[in-house]
Amino acid sequence: MTLVNVRARSGLFSHSPGAGRNAWQKVTMRIILAITGASGARYGLRLCEELLATGHTLTLLVSTAGFEVLRAEAGIDWNGEEHEVSARLREHFHAQESRLCYYAGDNLLAPVASGSSAADAMVVCPCSMGSLARIACGNSGNLLERSADVMLKEKRPLVLVPRETPLSEIHLENMLKLARMGTRIVPAMPGLYHAPQTVEQMINFVVGKVLEALGIEHSLYRPWNPQVKR
Repeated sequence: MTLVNVRARSGLFSHSPGAGRNAWQKVTMRIILAITGASGARYGLRLCEELLATGHTLTLLVSTAGFEVLRAEAGIDWNGEEHEVSARLREHFHAQESRLCYYAGDNLLAPVASGSSAADAMVVCPCSMGSLARIACGNSGNLLERSADVMLKEKRPLVLVPRETPLSEIHLENMLKLARMGTRIVPAMPGLYHAPQTVEQMINFVVGKVLEALGIEHSLYRPWNPQVKR
């Protein structure tokens, strides 16, 4: 079954074949966004901003290493108890409790850990090779891994944004295994055909690709058009 069929079966999106980029209808979704210890925390932060701005409800998960990368790359210290992190997140993103929540990695009683209350989609951005390997093996040792496992077993959209180079055979085999199960692999590989002038524009390109994988319309970068001079 293709990802398009899975989405249609889930009632999340409808799409007209051949309609092209951004052809998905606007539907508000409950999305899990997980940030792991791979370099590229700013991709996850920007994606969170865009998902909230487009009206979706988010559950944010951050691995232990993810907190360290956020501190090192973005100067953000969100480490703490679950209620403390939740408050800091809502303050940072100016979001209401009904729109943004956070669960600690060891909270396996969180709603997103159950298939009966599964989110509509999940994104791991950035996705470390360790997290990717454990997801590929069905290892549910923490809430992030369990949530991804729920997406797979419930046939819900799962998008992974790996940020690693070079890639070993093990990395590639794990990605192939997940891709064959319907997972969308969207590497953090910014394109250059839209002539980016800033790091933010390169981040927006990757975030735009993730939004497209979720069927969410955006205007973060200009699509390729050979008739338009850059």
